Amino acid sequence: MGFRLPGIRKSLFAANQASSKAVDAPKGYLAVYVGDKMKRFVIPVSYLNQPLFQDLLSEAEEEFGYDHPMGGLTIPCSEDTFQHITSFLNRP
Repeated sequence: MGFRLPGIRKSLFAANQASSKAVDAPKGYLAVYVGDKMKRFVIPVSYLNQPLFQDLLSEAEEEFGYDHPMGGLTIPCSEDTFQHITSFLNRP
């Protein structure tokens, strides 16, 4: 025997749907926010192992700690710098 709380379940489901849409990324990818305008990029998780990207993560930790209110990692560099680094990481 259980209790039915359809109002609570529906509101929790709606909240989960809204929060997941804000940071959706395909499996194997994650969202990062870069630059003054916090432009969203979706990058492969494999970048996390790269020394260049680990340097960016260290800078992010120093500047933001572990509080990333955008729902993804916030990277403290310009969009141009970020695109340059990721284009380098895309090379075979």
